[in-house]
Amino acid sequence: MPSRFSLFPTARSDPELLPFRPGLTFAFFNALAWQIGIGTPMVLFAEQLGATALQVGLAYSFVFLLTPLQIISTALLPRYGFKALMLGGWRTRSFFLGVPAVLAVLVMLRGREQPWMVDALVASVFFFCLFRSIGAASGISWFYAILPERLRGRYFATDQFVSAVAGIGTLLASAILFALLPVYPALLAQYGVALIGSTISYYALKQMPDAERPTSIRLGTVLRDTPRHLFARSAFRRYVWLAVGCAILSTPIPPFAAYYLKVVPKFASGQIMFFEVCRYSGVMVAAWVIKRRIDATGARPFLLLAMGLYALVGTYWWCYLQNGFGGMGGIMTAYFLLGLAAATWTVANLNYLPKTITPQDRTLVVSIHGAVTSFIGGLSPVIWGVFLKTGEGPTRGIDVPVFQWFFVSVVVGALCLSSLLGRLHEEKGQPVDPILIGNAILRPFRAMTYLVNLVEPRPLRKDRAVDENIES
Repeated sequence: MPSRFSLFPTARSDPELLPFRPGLTFAFFNALAWQIGIGTPMVLFAEQLGATALQVGLAYSFVFLLTPLQIISTALLPRYGFKALMLGGWRTRSFFLGVPAVLAVLVMLRGREQPWMVDALVASVFFFCLFRSIGAASGISWFYAILPERLRGRYFATDQFVSAVAGIGTLLASAILFALLPVYPALLAQYGVALIGSTISYYALKQMPDAERPTSIRLGTVLRDTPRHLFARSAFRRYVWLAVGCAILSTPIPPFAAYYLKVVPKFASGQIMFFEVCRYSGVMVAAWVIKRRIDATGARPFLLLAMGLYALVGTYWWCYLQNGFGGMGGIMTAYFLLGLAAATWTVANLNYLPKTITPQDRTLVVSIHGAVTSFIGGLSPVIWGVFLKTGEGPTRGIDVPVFQWFFVSVVVGALCLSSLLGRLHEEKGQPVDPILIGNAILRPFRAMTYLVNLVEPRPLRKDRAVDENIES
């Protein structure tokens, strides 16, 4: 009798992964929280409350700008351990998902928005991201420490799959809710889903076993060595600043594209969420196809492909802003290509980065790369938000000529980076230990924040004991 499909491992489908099923449950329900809490539904909520382009850019950037806190939080791991730190961060961040839900209820009761509500929403996103950064300091390192080596590949592949199912399902559900309900009831329902997802993911996380408290690189060492790695002549220095350039040109695209479509051509929120489904589809295509071929071709061709896709996306948007070129079909294609570009860059970056560093510096240098690209890339939406902002409250909008110049900068930046990336040296087939970031590869615009991890690598200390526990 053929075995029945199961999204999560069972005693029959995969008995070896069964003890780690709570981690996969966490990944599934956590996707419901982040897709809504810091994704496009948050951007649409902010616009509905009367947010300016600057406020939208700021709220979207918090997850990047708080990366330095993630570095500091990593130093807490030797004292509190993996599980306690991540549970504390995830538990506390959940409370701030309740703020937007309360705001939606207040608007429905009062019949109109109040100016302070935008500030409350932006503040709630800030604190959500703040405690998310504290918890994320544990994340991948914890799972890496408790998983037997022979199970890691299968676990993280399953992790990506269940997160993708949850992510695409959340986007589709959001689009349907916007289509069927008035905007504020739809937003209330979405944040209700996010709260449920965050709560279930927290209790799933509690069921995971803890790992031995790690040793981490001292913050004094980080402060002393970071300038040397960033500015001393090396292969890493050359590459990291190219990666920063990519983050600067690409990070502002998702929030401001959604904001523009809502305030200028007045697309419905459900339509914009459907465009997000197209973007996420591009991400999944890249994540599951390109990584199967990159070992044979090397990373550089895919770095160049990503730049070509960004240039194509920028060119299309410039044409659309001129005369509505392509209509809905063109926008759907542009969103798909944007997801394809972002995930292509992420997969290639994770493949090429280890080739620029020495094994003894790997932990610190990978963290520096993640922190610098995330933080500087996160400044980009804030700075562009200053120039794109027009009006306040009911007269809010986006400066379309400036937005066109933004996409000109995307195209020019992508072409310049392509020229420089094409000169990078790469030996095909050069063996490197992979950089694992789990399902974060499906969040390519935020993936680099998951590279921040100062935990010193060590051999798996109790693989045999874990295996015995599994057998028992």
